Amino acid sequence: MSIDNDSSWLEWVTKQFESIAGDDKEIDLEEFKTALKVKESFFAERFFALFDSDGSGTISLDELLKALNLLIHGDETDKLRFLFQVYDVDGKHPSPCLWSKRQQSWLGNVSPCCGHTSDLGARPEIRSGSIDPDELRTVLKSCLKESAISLPEEKLDDLTLALFESADKDKSGSITFEELREELERFPEVMENLTISAANWLKPPRTDPRSPPPRYFTPAYWHNNRSKLLCMGGYGCLNLLLFTWAALWHAPLGAWVMVAKGCGQCLNFNCTFLGALMLRRCLTWLRATWVAKVFPLDQNVVFHQLVGYVVVALSVVHTGAHVVNFVRLAQRQGRPALWEYLFTTRPGIGWIHGSAALTGIALQLLLCLIYTPGSPVVCSSCDLQVFYWTHLSYISVWALLVLHGPNFWKWFVVPGCLFVVEKTVGIAVSRMAGLYIVEINLLPSKVTHLVIKRPPFFHYKPGDYIYLNIPAIAKYEWHPFTISSAPEQQDTIWLHIRSLGQWTNRLYEYFRRPEPLSQEPKPLTRNLQKQRFHQWAQVSAKLRENHRACNIKCYIDGPYGTPTRRIFASEHAVLVGAGIGITPFASILQSIMHRHRMRKQKDPGGSPSWSESHKDEEMKLRKVDFIWINRDQKSFEWFVSLLTQLEMEQADEEPEDRFLEMHMYMTSALSKNDMKAIGLQMALDLLAKKEQRDSITGLRTRTQPGRPDWSKVFRKMAEENKGKVQVFFCGSPALAKVVKTHCEQFNFRFFKEHF
Repeated sequence: MSIDNDSSWLEWVTKQFESIAGDDKEIDLEEFKTALKVKESFFAERFFALFDSDGSGTISLDELLKALNLLIHGDETDKLRFLFQVYDVDGKHPSPCLWSKRQQSWLGNVSPCCGHTSDLGARPEIRSGSIDPDELRTVLKSCLKESAISLPEEKLDDLTLALFESADKDKSGSITFEELREELERFPEVMENLTISAANWLKPPRTDPRSPPPRYFTPAYWHNNRSKLLCMGGYGCLNLLLFTWAALWHAPLGAWVMVAKGCGQCLNFNCTFLGALMLRRCLTWLRATWVAKVFPLDQNVVFHQLVGYVVVALSVVHTGAHVVNFVRLAQRQGRPALWEYLFTTRPGIGWIHGSAALTGIALQLLLCLIYTPGSPVVCSSCDLQVFYWTHLSYISVWALLVLHGPNFWKWFVVPGCLFVVEKTVGIAVSRMAGLYIVEINLLPSKVTHLVIKRPPFFHYKPGDYIYLNIPAIAKYEWHPFTISSAPEQQDTIWLHIRSLGQWTNRLYEYFRRPEPLSQEPKPLTRNLQKQRFHQWAQVSAKLRENHRACNIKCYIDGPYGTPTRRIFASEHAVLVGAGIGITPFASILQSIMHRHRMRKQKDPGGSPSWSESHKDEEMKLRKVDFIWINRDQKSFEWFVSLLTQLEMEQADEEPEDRFLEMHMYMTSALSKNDMKAIGLQMALDLLAKKEQRDSITGLRTRTQPGRPDWSKVFRKMAEENKGKVQVFFCGSPALAKVVKTHCEQFNFRFFKEHF
């Protein structure tokens, strides 16, 4: 922050302080804890004690400004001294005069504290002077709680010893200020950003007077979305052409008839195209053809939503134009009354028995019924069953359209036949073989791992998904889930299902309880079951994961293709999974390693490199970067055994053959530039180098705290020159936008999984 902004920032800090302090103009410890937003009170108490320079038990505005000046405007030594005092747990209260002459002049009218009149440029003395192992262990334990990391006591001891032995240069049994400085200097990124970043209210607000232009107007956006934009342009031109042709054909009948007929012709096309976009089997087949290189088949759901909005808009204009035209003609020629025109067949308007008006009204009502649960505002809060059953009205819509418009059947005959064939095949395939869930595993964060017996005729590609129906949970509900096992796994199919909605929660609860949810026992029986369940839960809590063999009937429909099918045709693939979004990549990584093993068996003598020796015509991969972002530590347990196996296989390879690189991120963990996590992250780094294992996941790959710096990560990948980079994402829509924006900056192709 520049000197010119000091006055405005000082005014802002004063207002923030007054809003927190209240009438007494002082902040006590509880108010300070709330303002800091820290999870562990240890740091709040330590910061409070150091800010409270006069030891009064409260912090005044003057004391706050002095502390702010030290942490934001102070040099590295000022910040390091503050950090040292935080770690010096048993140290006495520091000398109240901790600010240099330069800092006092910044405050202007703030007088020297405690009447101290010595040279203000002198450095303060630390009264305790050293940090012993027990103090360091106390700090690291608080750091773990602050970052939501759970480690056994033995691992905490190992972390403490690793950091202590590294910092205690003279082997005196304690860490001095100079030793701490020397240790921290090994981490330049820490020295540059040493602040209390969790205290957001202590930071000056960032002002950016020049906002960047919208990404839609950047050349990178147009370059990376050419096929999508061309298809949208072609779609718009086709609608304009159909509207113009129909309008000109009916020009003698007047302007309003031209508008109505033009919209009607566009509706013939769009109502047919709307269904064609959801022919999943046809789209899965087309993904293996040249069509996938020309048309954005992966955007079928997005186009389906867009066409849905267009249909609603065209239907409103079409109906309105007809009504206006009727009113104008009725005034001139004495036509039937408006109610007769709308609700009877007496006017004789329409293709079959003059039913145009009646079928038009019914179509408008059905469109409202379909559109409302599917709109972004309502869809996020409505039940999935409501969305599903209202969307089944499309069958009635198509039937009414055949009665309503004389030419609709000509548009619908081919897509309608494909639709009937696809649905028939889907029902036949899903009911052909009796499938059973043979094993379940209840994983952390309410994730259910289902192991389903694989039918002999079921063939799929890595990253494909299926629709699952479990009659014991809901007889008529089908839900899409990505297959997390590799196609080379012949006997079973794996599904990892996160409990995020009504059906998925019922699924988890069904397998978590000893008895099925559908049974409703009597009160006494229910009490006995609760007692047994409590005992069962205590036993299962001792296990790493809940495992049970079972034999429950289920049905599957699929498989259906996803954008991840392009991975094997990529040269440099970047797989980004957020949370349970790892499931398609779990299947892909297993398949890659299986093909790698097969290649080694065919060529036991070895060869120079993966990319030169591998002759699989479907596999062009030269490098794979796998990025997994999780909120908490337990989520890594979902696939840690798989990732460990992949790391072990890569470790046995020669350096030039190691094509797989993993990147793990834990967003709840604080980064190295936060005072509340500096020691912990340094200790984790040191222990990882010593044990060749990450303390959080047990993998060789070090888990990074916070979120990825996408610019830094993608820049490194671009500099590797392993071929054209393609990024495949599966996760939340919000994160997808962030990743896609950065991909456009680096000219990386971006693919997102849609259901």
